[in-house]
Amino acid sequence: MGSIFRSEEMTLCQLFLQSEAAYACVSELGELGLVQFRDLNPDVNAFQRKFVNEVRRCDEMERKLRFLEKEIKKDGIAMMSFGDNPEAPQPREMIDLEATFEKLENELREVNTNAEALKKTYLELTELKHILRKTQQFFDEAEFHHVQMHDPSMQEENVTLLGEEGLRSGGQALKLGFVAGVILRERLPAFERMLWRVCHGNVFLRQADIDTPLEDPVTGDQVYKSVFIIFFQGDQLKTRVKKICEGFRATLYPCPETPADRREMSIGVMTRIEDLNTVLGQTQDHRYRVLVAAAKNIKSWFVKVRKIKAIYHTLNLFNLDVTQKCLIAECWCACSDLDKIQMALCRGTELCGGSVPSILHRMQTVEVPPTFNRTNKFSQGFQNIVDAYGVASYREVNPALFTIITFPFLFAVMFGDAGHGLIMTLFALWMVLKEKGLASERTNNEIWLTFFNGRYIILLMGIFSVYTGLIYNDIFSKAFNLFGSSWYPTADFGNEPLPKLYQLNPNNTDYMGIPYPFGVDPVWQISTNKILFLNSYKMKSSVILGVSQMMFGVVLSLWNHRYFKRRLNVMCEFVPQLIFLIAIFGYLVLLIFSKWTNYDASMAACAPSLLIMLINMFLFKYPSEPCYLKNMYAGQPVIQGMLVVIALICIPWMLFAKPYMLYKQWLRRPTLMNDSQAAAEDGKMGGDGVVQQTQPTEVTVPEEIDFGDLFINQAIHTIEYCLGSISHTASYLRLWALSLAHAQLSEVLWNMVLRIGLGGSGGVVLYLVFAAWAVLTIGVLLVMEGLSAFLHALRLHWVEFQSKFYSGTGYMFIPFSFDTILEAAGAED
Repeated sequence: MGSIFRSEEMTLCQLFLQSEAAYACVSELGELGLVQFRDLNPDVNAFQRKFVNEVRRCDEMERKLRFLEKEIKKDGIAMMSFGDNPEAPQPREMIDLEATFEKLENELREVNTNAEALKKTYLELTELKHILRKTQQFFDEAEFHHVQMHDPSMQEENVTLLGEEGLRSGGQALKLGFVAGVILRERLPAFERMLWRVCHGNVFLRQADIDTPLEDPVTGDQVYKSVFIIFFQGDQLKTRVKKICEGFRATLYPCPETPADRREMSIGVMTRIEDLNTVLGQTQDHRYRVLVAAAKNIKSWFVKVRKIKAIYHTLNLFNLDVTQKCLIAECWCACSDLDKIQMALCRGTELCGGSVPSILHRMQTVEVPPTFNRTNKFSQGFQNIVDAYGVASYREVNPALFTIITFPFLFAVMFGDAGHGLIMTLFALWMVLKEKGLASERTNNEIWLTFFNGRYIILLMGIFSVYTGLIYNDIFSKAFNLFGSSWYPTADFGNEPLPKLYQLNPNNTDYMGIPYPFGVDPVWQISTNKILFLNSYKMKSSVILGVSQMMFGVVLSLWNHRYFKRRLNVMCEFVPQLIFLIAIFGYLVLLIFSKWTNYDASMAACAPSLLIMLINMFLFKYPSEPCYLKNMYAGQPVIQGMLVVIALICIPWMLFAKPYMLYKQWLRRPTLMNDSQAAAEDGKMGGDGVVQQTQPTEVTVPEEIDFGDLFINQAIHTIEYCLGSISHTASYLRLWALSLAHAQLSEVLWNMVLRIGLGGSGGVVLYLVFAAWAVLTIGVLLVMEGLSAFLHALRLHWVEFQSKFYSGTGYMFIPFSFDTILEAAGAED
């Protein structure tokens, strides 16, 4: 408990590492993850540090590994992961790794280049095959029309056809040129318009689509293309046509004029395509084998390279001594971990075969150490809630210990429904039981990661919600009648139903006046004045919970003052703050319990109004009429007057006492400084002769003091506390408001949705209505209402509770850990 109640005691250490053993020692410390190194070269450029070349080599190896990983993913090959965590390689192994990565990259790039060239050739031959096939159809059609034109019986019918097909036939009277090629299908309409406009309609275009998509050798995408052939006359039109084809990135291919030549070329193309298919298959097989071999080790290689890079980054933080034989480092670590760190240094020295041991020396410093709270997978989520507001100051009381209970409980007070809480509990329990399998699934879904990382928080919120739901006797807006009811009708109605507005009698003789054993009596669920009763009950409960938590926060400030030996803060801040809070709001809580105890249903008309009574307390007014303003007990004016006077006295006590005492200490500063120096000399050395870090003590008296600034600062804190006590108490009423809102939403959802299906509408309707009710329950009441209650509970802890004792002005202890580095790198990937 001590570790989570207060952060670990930290110390600043100095390390002396032999140059040949520094790499191995840092590697062992990285595996341990208990040391935070300081940068001893803050003014040195990153490119001028000693191990910058090694870091660059690691960057280059990472680049090659990312290239291999990209190619492996491109081919859909599974990367092997055996779950092991290889140790950081020795510096001499870097050369072997670099050679391996260089060989794989060159081999793969060569394969890719050859495959791209082969695919480009294959694409050209495929396009040429389609051109020869399609153009043969064009020429066959032209030949057919040419025969028709020379047939006397069909001349009249084909007079018009002569003008259209004469160009295509390439007749004896007119010799035409032509070009054939392939163009992307989506560019064809614009291509045709451009030909018509530039050539003034003096060319003739025929085109046909290629049915099968073709693979782009560069991008690997499947594209659709069309074959075209353009007839023209003269070199000028030929030049224009080729320019237009070049502008639209159309590929032109040679096409023989005679059918025999086309058939011969087509046979040659088909033969070459078959040969290329064989070569391409062999190339792909070789590429696949290379990638499969790389996929078996690539994750292990990534871990090794990242560890090497992290080690050299850390070594760049060190200083070289004058002899150039030793590296000097400074680091923060927990005092309880010094033995583990020393053993890690010994292992590192033994691994490299060093003869001189590494030295770990504790240093004395006035610098504020980092805050280190040890957590596990259960407490980590609650610690994150606290750290999101601010990291605790060094050795300050850690609110996470109390947040483990208070946070899910306040959430449950607002969310109190046993049915919804059970669903939340089962969902969180599933994540807890399956956490190993779920954690191994790499995902970048932030919403899912938020739920999974907070699975223990959700589990406790669900369990507490079930408890408060049973207290409220609220299960999906319905109640359980487990112990019968303590309310009964005074008259005997037989089998007739009770009148709607009939008033029941709470004095049930069968139960001898004992109230309902656990929680709220189920009769309130069907009563017409349910909201009036629950309003009063939940509002008073919220005030009691809020005042109790605020008092507890003020008490926790005493632990901070005593630990840091701030005796002045105890007498001038803690004592008046506690008295002020008890005199007003502690007294209000006592009145709430008194009202619950001394007033029953028969006295409801004259039950005192506590809000008006509290207002009259400060106005010193004690009316006797109407009856709900009468005094609750004898001597009430005297006691309330004394409490008001005591609370008012606490205000100047908080405002003036501390600045005055600090000013008096400043006047006596020579004596205080001499006494503190003598005490420091006595406690400076420990029994073993090692320099010890002293416990935090009273703030040193400065040589100069500005009483005006000191007074203004104290006035701000005093006003903030006094006004905050009132506003914070009112802020806890959100427990009441959200609880009623959740209950009413649940009731509306039941009465307006599920009740339709339960009214005997049939199985299909019931199925659909239940599905709608389930979706709305999960989406609105569990997710949206749950998130709202979570945020309000968060605010109550950050503002109303932690402001009483928690400053949160520290900085986080971030140790050099391979696990953390690899986890961050994996999240980026």
